[in-house]
Amino acid sequence: MIKHRGFPGRLPGSDYQFTIRRANPRGVTPLVQRERFRDRKTVDRKADTAFVKAIWEHFGPEPFARGNLDAGRLSWLLGREVLSYDDPFDSASYDAQLILNEAVARASFPDAFIEDFDTLPPYDPSQEDWD
Repeated sequence: MIKHRGFPGRLPGSDYQFTIRRANPRGVTPLVQRERFRDRKTVDRKADTAFVKAIWEHFGPEPFARGNLDAGRLSWLLGREVLSYDDPFDSASYDAQLILNEAVARASFPDAFIEDFDTLPPYDPSQEDWD
């Protein structure tokens, strides 16, 4: 399993992980495309934005190996912002090649591409949109 050195391990101040420490001894967790709904919590959206930003900063427009990137976090983006680069794609392989779909990622997560994203205000649960 490729370990992406320098890639952030989690969203700071939260339990939303971006990487795993070691390979799963019971087998690789397959990537599955998950549907995102509009009523997701603010912190979930912030985690996705930070993850897309980390992918962009670490890999740019180049293909990358899944490696130690968290399957759950990748699954929220798979098929839209993150696409398979391999043909055929093996969703249960740490060596699977992926690529960031920059156009879709910029439309879905515009904050991930601004330079001062880290200076945005921290997550405040009292600001949740419950409408």
